[in-house]
Amino acid sequence: MDNKGNDALQELEMLTMNAKEVQEFILMKILERNQATEYLSKFMDGSTNISAFKRHVPVVTYDKVQPYILRIATGLGEGKAMYLLFVKAETLTNSGTPVRSVLTSYYKSPHFLHRKHDLYNNYTSPNEVILCPDSQQSMYCQLLCGLVERHLVLRIGAVFASAFLRSISFLEQHWCDLVNDIRIGQLNSGITNPACRLAMLNFLASPNPELADQLEAICSCGSWKGILGRLWPNVKYIEAVLTGTMAQYIPMLEFYGGGGIPLVCTMYASSESYFGVNMRPLCSPADVSYTILPNMAYFEFIPLEDGLRMSDQEEVIENDTLVSLVDVKVGCYYELVVTTFSGLYRYRVGDVLQVTGFYNKTPQFKFICRRNVILSIDSDKTNEEDLHNSVTTAKKILENQNYLLLEYTSYTVTSTVPGHYVLFWEIKFAHDESPPPFDARLIESCCSAVEDSLDCVYRRCKAHDKSIGPLEIRLVEAGAFDALMDLLVSHGSSINQYKTPICIESGLALKVLNSRVIACFFSPRDPACSMVW
Repeated sequence: MDNKGNDALQELEMLTMNAKEVQEFILMKILERNQATEYLSKFMDGSTNISAFKRHVPVVTYDKVQPYILRIATGLGEGKAMYLLFVKAETLTNSGTPVRSVLTSYYKSPHFLHRKHDLYNNYTSPNEVILCPDSQQSMYCQLLCGLVERHLVLRIGAVFASAFLRSISFLEQHWCDLVNDIRIGQLNSGITNPACRLAMLNFLASPNPELADQLEAICSCGSWKGILGRLWPNVKYIEAVLTGTMAQYIPMLEFYGGGGIPLVCTMYASSESYFGVNMRPLCSPADVSYTILPNMAYFEFIPLEDGLRMSDQEEVIENDTLVSLVDVKVGCYYELVVTTFSGLYRYRVGDVLQVTGFYNKTPQFKFICRRNVILSIDSDKTNEEDLHNSVTTAKKILENQNYLLLEYTSYTVTSTVPGHYVLFWEIKFAHDESPPPFDARLIESCCSAVEDSLDCVYRRCKAHDKSIGPLEIRLVEAGAFDALMDLLVSHGSSINQYKTPICIESGLALKVLNSRVIACFFSPRDPACSMVW
């Protein structure tokens, strides 16, 4: 017998003499190699403990593993993403140059349209549906595509958390129509966009009453807590921008997700440039830090003395005060400045960041807020000056009817979808005699005047995208703002330096004002949303 045969016999002797130890070693290696797989994770949550394997992993027959085998055999291991993506209104300058948002430009570019071999960006919705200029028709068709392919969907989301929640609210209102389309195999007649109708033919090639029954049972169950996991049972996570002003939507996402679907925030970008990525995408949204990619632009930073002092737009910044990317300090606050390939030089983006650490030699930042922004629902960014100017315009309408605006503050409502701005107003009749009853049309005209005076992004979101609801004015009784001052002073504000806050957060201050509301009025129409260049 040659040496190879002797070696094989010796190995056989060793294996059979130490069967117990060899078996445990083999099982440990199997668990280490496959601990992150979908199947084992269901039972062991990433553990490689042998005792845990014996306690929790069940004995199964072929029928239990067949779905996994079929997924591998059909080549759908990557699955699909139901990302709700929308184009925004665009216009032309006087020279004929198209003006559009950066995301709309991307969706219309070859990089997006010719992504057939990019498995990660394999979306449920056809390009024609995403590019539909009518956001309501687009939303309807995108949701319909996602429901038809519900078992293929592994990832769901949108660019911003606000857009995703708006779509789920739309689904809550229109699921009966969507289910009916699936049941009869015909697209709702309300979808009039020709490209959308043509693109949806493949999704509704024939009636599917079985799928319709499943969806109807899920959607009609009562509470929609955890609805996302029931509609898309294979979904792994929800992806959206969840930092900054979008953090206000996390509770609603957790409600619809049932707490069992991770919330993932992957990137940091703006219209000016792509900035960085989240190296720990499965971390809690509250712990998200972005690693700046040094090849995207040239980055500089304006030091801020603390996280509360936001530098003014018109403030002159001395060149020698700027700090380069690699020289920022952990724990310190900075305002971001970029120089880009597209022609922006030392441009103040308006983002306030805090350094949380370094990845290799590149800093990581936590997004703190937008400079001077006090109100935001979607992509709108209303600062104190914008709001003050808008309210000043509306005050003239009051004054023409002999009313005075004594005090005001603002608040964003995000518990409803879409969210909307709220103004608390304390007004007084200018003459000594008893004031006449409030004329609803007067206050509604004030609501419209405020909206008409806000910037083009707010007006586009309100009028075209429908991502912001009608502005609301809540009239409060006399003395309401005195009560607000008493509350804030009792919590540490200086009575000598007290100034009514231009914006309030939820909590005791909001409770004080809401308890003194005597009437509520909403803007009765959309503002003009054309852009002026």
